[in-house]
Amino acid sequence: MKYEAVIGLEVHAELSTKSKIFCSCSASFGGDINTHVCPVCSGMPGSLPVLNQKVVEYAVKMGLATNCDINRVSVSARKNYFYPDLPKAYQISQFDRPLCGAGRVDFLVNGEKRSVRLTRIHIEEDAGKLVHDALPDESLIDFNRCGVPLIEIVTEPDIRSSAEAKSFLEYTKTTLSYLDICDCKMQEGSIRCDVNVSVRPEGSTEFGTRVEMKNINTFSGAVRAIDYEVNRQIELIMEGGTVEQETRRWDDIKLQNYTLRTKEDAHDYRYFPDPDLVPIEVSDDWLASIEKSLPELPLARLARYIDGYMIPAKDAELLVSNKSRSDFLDECVAKGADAKTAANWLLGDIAKLLNDSGKEIDGTKLSPSQLCRLLSLIDQGVISGSAGKRVLGVLFEEGGDAEEITKKLGLIQLSDEDAVRGIIKEVISQNEKSVSDYKGGKQAAFGFLVGQCMKASKGKANPSVVNRLLKEMLEA
Repeated sequence: MKYEAVIGLEVHAELSTKSKIFCSCSASFGGDINTHVCPVCSGMPGSLPVLNQKVVEYAVKMGLATNCDINRVSVSARKNYFYPDLPKAYQISQFDRPLCGAGRVDFLVNGEKRSVRLTRIHIEEDAGKLVHDALPDESLIDFNRCGVPLIEIVTEPDIRSSAEAKSFLEYTKTTLSYLDICDCKMQEGSIRCDVNVSVRPEGSTEFGTRVEMKNINTFSGAVRAIDYEVNRQIELIMEGGTVEQETRRWDDIKLQNYTLRTKEDAHDYRYFPDPDLVPIEVSDDWLASIEKSLPELPLARLARYIDGYMIPAKDAELLVSNKSRSDFLDECVAKGADAKTAANWLLGDIAKLLNDSGKEIDGTKLSPSQLCRLLSLIDQGVISGSAGKRVLGVLFEEGGDAEEITKKLGLIQLSDEDAVRGIIKEVISQNEKSVSDYKGGKQAAFGFLVGQCMKASKGKANPSVVNRLLKEMLEA
């Protein structure tokens, strides 16, 4: 019997607000242990939370970008459970009346469009962090992360493979970066997800028993975790066993998971409205102003690149997946650069420089105006493409003016036809055998002569001028 996977995701994204969700403590990553803490986020008795309005705005932005119904009135709820890094013994979240209701995410998998329904997007506070390696045989608690604002994006069980899950996660990350509501630094835990997996016979409409895997913080890790769990469940069923509803922990080093606890249902958390927080009201005017502020979203930009810029689909997907690079491309085009040429440089030589340096393009000295100037110099034949790469390296590291750098490095091409003819005449006189070979039909001899002309000019001769004049002089 063949089985298919049924997958749902719960994506947690930290919002890039300056302060926490219910207090004025810094929400920035890092800092000395337990320095971003106050009585509110550390759960001291008698302290009262006050909702950060920016958190609501950012969550609504993500809801609008993913076609969600925005609930005009929503309620904060207490989710009760005990864990050492949760000082109040409850988490302020949302339950039956979330900020964003049903929605839909459209994305591409290997160039084909897919849609996944969203159940909800709600806001909540993060818990603290257990530190296990500071002292031997002891764990410490850092409360700096307590109260950092999160949105939780919950999908319906519409995903059918680990590849689809990865594409969904990548598109979600890209959307968050376009909205500028999350820094998307996965190494700092800004995006992490829980994965719900079940299997069922192909063609069946009944869901199997689902297993949840918690806090997976890389997309490649999510792929490995899903594939492992799907195979584990199928093997268990084939051997006559039964899949139990439970929460399992994925170990990405050992490439296996193991049981953490029996899976809780909603009633186990004893949700109830938080009595210290009033309902959240989103007015029509405020909602309209947020909607008006939305930027061009990834799929719209992708269509514009393919249809407007005539960039191949795969190249366009690569560019659109990185907002800062695609913004850079748009600025280049706005300044007069050919879109396909600029895209090729961004995906080629510039991408290599970025990878080697570990930087992003907005963290370098390279500017769209100077890349445009460099491309213009190459297009006009002032410098060669290989010389342009040398100039690019200087612009990338030091900035400056492309034309001045070209002059300083002595890279301006020799395009004066009389001067080039003089070089060609000398090369012909010194290479009679190659000239004879060319006249005898050996085309390779022509390439050799071109190389000798370039060598004689110390690489400064314009190759297209050399090719044209050499052919004319040989045939004459």
